[in-house]
Amino acid sequence: MWKKVYEWLDERLGLNDMYTNLLDRPEPKGNWWNTLGSASLFLFVLQGLTGIFLTVYYTPSPDHAYDSVQYIMEGVAFGWLIRGIHHWGATLMVIVVFIHLLRVFITASFKFPRELTWLIGIGLFLATLGMGFTGYLLPWNQKAYWATTVGTQIAGSVPFIGEFILKALRGGPDLSALTLQRFFSAHIWIIPAVLAGLIGVHLFLIIKHGESHFPTKED
Repeated sequence: MWKKVYEWLDERLGLNDMYTNLLDRPEPKGNWWNTLGSASLFLFVLQGLTGIFLTVYYTPSPDHAYDSVQYIMEGVAFGWLIRGIHHWGATLMVIVVFIHLLRVFITASFKFPRELTWLIGIGLFLATLGMGFTGYLLPWNQKAYWATTVGTQIAGSVPFIGEFILKALRGGPDLSALTLQRFFSAHIWIIPAVLAGLIGVHLFLIIKHGESHFPTKED
């Protein structure tokens, strides 16, 4: 029965073609450095799953944000573990994506026909940094508050448009409840949507052009 169901779906969706194009493609001989892209994708999915759990208990308001984080750590079963995975996973994701970009640059894998793949990869790295920056404020403790104050001041030092960027990030001249709400929205909705879209295009281009091999002496 399941074979007939699969054949019925394959005739309409082209499952065999999808499997061949996505999973059964010839790949160049590589090493562990070639797995950094997959590792980055795994960490993104892990961050999404643990983040969904955290949003169930987190309250994005100055009066309750810190207490809700403490409740996750102390009152929710395995909450400390989930938050720990999310916290350290964010740091690890930044490191892995950076090393992945560095590997692509060193091996000159950004050259024709993969220039657009490289540019989208840079966008993914910047979006990853944005995820880390917006998430840092959410515990709403002294360390997060003053680190975000300094970070937004740096963004506000951009010539000509710095003041606009500062007010756009903070929602006003100083950090407030509106700042926390904006960072929370960016952290769970805006930046993840951008990341998901860029990842989709990135994977499409990798499937289209294939992975580059490590350069040899002749290269």
